[in-house]
Amino acid sequence: MVESIPPYVGFIYGILAFVALAWLWYSGRFTRRRAVPFLIVSALLGFLVFAPVFPYQLQMVVLRDAAALPAALIGLLAFIVLALAFGRVVCGQVCPVGAVQELMYLVPVKKHSNTESRVPVAVRAGVFVVFLAAGLGLSVNLLGLIGLPAFFHLAVANISFFVFLSIVLLSTAVYRPFCRYACPYGALLAPAASKSLYRLRRTDACIGCRKCERACPTGEANPAAGLGECYLCGRCTEACPVDGALVYGRANAKSRLPVEERSNTTERLDHV
Repeated sequence: MVESIPPYVGFIYGILAFVALAWLWYSGRFTRRRAVPFLIVSALLGFLVFAPVFPYQLQMVVLRDAAALPAALIGLLAFIVLALAFGRVVCGQVCPVGAVQELMYLVPVKKHSNTESRVPVAVRAGVFVVFLAAGLGLSVNLLGLIGLPAFFHLAVANISFFVFLSIVLLSTAVYRPFCRYACPYGALLAPAASKSLYRLRRTDACIGCRKCERACPTGEANPAAGLGECYLCGRCTEACPVDGALVYGRANAKSRLPVEERSNTTERLDHV
């Protein structure tokens, strides 16, 4: 850890990055390429100041760490409210844990696709119960045992470092294994995100090509999905061949193209 950089810098960055990313989505300017700098800075801050590592802040709250409790609790609750408004932006590119896994998934190796969300959600719910029981009942730092702090502190002499390193290496082939199967903060953000005021939605311009569904690594591009597991990674919007068919906006908003324009668009894309 670089002692000259105070940890609160990470949380200030978290707020500013959230605002910037939410604006990029809202303005229609978000792209995966524009997300890369956020991913890199978020990951670096994880290693430099171990912040904003939201799941570990939740761990400190559960363990009733007096030094971390007030600020961490306020910050965690604030980002749950923000997820209720704008979706899981914090998971997408702000949290260092998610950022490291997202960057590792870019490594060109064969991917093990699991777009079924019910099993990961059920597993994570079970882990969340264990997390609470271990922390509240036994004062056990479960995320410490998994190696979350050891990994970002590069504590290679600690065996738990290699536990989390294994998870990070697994994320080259499996999309965000920690986020999807184990993150306790994700277990709280997902229900909020599923009811978010602003979210990705299809419009009448959609031609039903299902390219977004094939591109989505969590299955949340499926019209029947609740979007609780949407990390706003941008793969679906990047894969969509029709401008305006998949947009980020108010959940109850309507966006319609004239019938003749929809017909022309469909004709142009019949070969897709």
